[in-house]
Amino acid sequence: MSEFFDRHGPMLQAAVSALHGRGFWTPFPEVPSGKIYGETARADGEAAFRAALDRPFDLPGHPESHRLGAEQSPFGPALGITYPAADAAALIGAARAAAPALAAASPESRVGVCLEILARLNRDSFLLGNATMHTTGQAFAMAFQAGGPHAQDRALEAVAMAWDEMTRFAAQARWEKPQGKAAPIVLDKHWTLVPAGVALTIGCNTFPTWNSYPGIFASLATGNPVIVKPHPSAILPLALTVRVAREVLAEAGLPADAMLLAVDQPGAEITKPLATDPAVRLIDYTGSNAFGDWLRDNARQAQLFTEEAGVNSVVIAATDDAAGMFANLAFSLSLYSSQMCTTPQNLYVPEGGIETDRGPLSFDQVAQGLADAVDALLADPDRAAGICGAIANPATVQRIEAARGVGRVIRPSGPVGEGRTASPLIVAVTADDPAAQAECFGPVAFVVAVRDGDDGIARAADLAARKGAITAALYDTDEDRIARAVAAFAAAGVNLSVNLTGNIYVNQSAAFSDFHVTGANPAGNASLTDTAFVAARFRRAMWRRPAAA
Repeated sequence: MSEFFDRHGPMLQAAVSALHGRGFWTPFPEVPSGKIYGETARADGEAAFRAALDRPFDLPGHPESHRLGAEQSPFGPALGITYPAADAAALIGAARAAAPALAAASPESRVGVCLEILARLNRDSFLLGNATMHTTGQAFAMAFQAGGPHAQDRALEAVAMAWDEMTRFAAQARWEKPQGKAAPIVLDKHWTLVPAGVALTIGCNTFPTWNSYPGIFASLATGNPVIVKPHPSAILPLALTVRVAREVLAEAGLPADAMLLAVDQPGAEITKPLATDPAVRLIDYTGSNAFGDWLRDNARQAQLFTEEAGVNSVVIAATDDAAGMFANLAFSLSLYSSQMCTTPQNLYVPEGGIETDRGPLSFDQVAQGLADAVDALLADPDRAAGICGAIANPATVQRIEAARGVGRVIRPSGPVGEGRTASPLIVAVTADDPAAQAECFGPVAFVVAVRDGDDGIARAADLAARKGAITAALYDTDEDRIARAVAAFAAAGVNLSVNLTGNIYVNQSAAFSDFHVTGANPAGNASLTDTAFVAARFRRAMWRRPAAA
């Protein structure tokens, strides 16, 4: 057993139990409290972030031929950090050189390393929160959670699943086959876990750690060296992660180059030569369908695990808590300015209106109810800034502008706080409007007029099957129709939430309980983190010989 494995064994056992039970569990508190993380943790994390600005990022021993980095905070200032950069061949060469020692390490050693990395990252959660905030535009509270503890939860879930899968079968066995009156055939059999090869993780701008950690840690735990390719606008959170990982690997006597950072910039991208290198056998990718298609067409030597674009929908057929429904949806539409892969975009409402605890509400009253709820939620400027954050990518602002000319504007978008910001734009459209047939990433919601609740369910499920969706929601009081919706969305490969009105939202995905993305529609071919997510990252090779007398 390794020292790290022994140190964190109880946490691993609890994690394995949690992923089988699917109830609530976390070892990483999500509350940014000094009572939990230390009275000076908040100040120390901010100071460490400030100290990293406007200087070279130190990554000892990492391949480096030049420096790159041009991150700009969505809240205004440039970070001014430069990172060690190298070409694809140098990074692939370093990863291949590290591969034999990593593969030869026991599962206990590799998993112990992963657990120690996560423990150290958790201690750095305030630093990671600041880094996430100023690269993604998330407000600090969300950046702390999504960039720190929630991402660490997802990583631990992947490590636990990898451990469970690697240890599911015996590593050796004595095999005896009876031969009647003759002596039995007796063989000693041994199975070796063989990693797939070099792994490449392609990060996204909006959730650099949350989306990347499962693939990174699943690959490392199963013995594959990992090249981490961040989005050029969100390098720092993953660079901090790579630095911690390299330190722990070295302390464990394993090659630090089992974890590498691939930095590039627009116009000098490194992703394609990395992805198509024959040594790269695993690719975890979060991003657009267009580049996902490119990977499928060109990186044929690698196993792809993808999360891509989709159109998430809500069907509003009826409710016995209109106020709760409107408030819940307002928060879902406003949180991080709808820049979450789980945020709803299309809200299907019967053209003849719905029945509620307030009495009948017309289509226009439902649409206005949504707008009024958003206005009430964002009425206080400080609260609005804390909920909406900032817009990560300028292209999102352009999409908002384009959507203003679609349909009938129910609620205009406007600035929220400092930096590049925008509140939700709500537009009423017809069921066949092309605008509602594809993802419009960002704070844009389409209220879509449909014939009735069943028509809305059918349209939403069909769109998910064709274009992809990660989440769906339904508000209804008809149990038979709810049952029909459950079946329709399951067939479309979408996770469904029904009648959420409290402090749980369709946007949220809980580690150890919710399988994030089903892998069953075009929004992604992988699920965080089921057995299929880890099982393809290694194979079992047997050697056998006659047993000694």
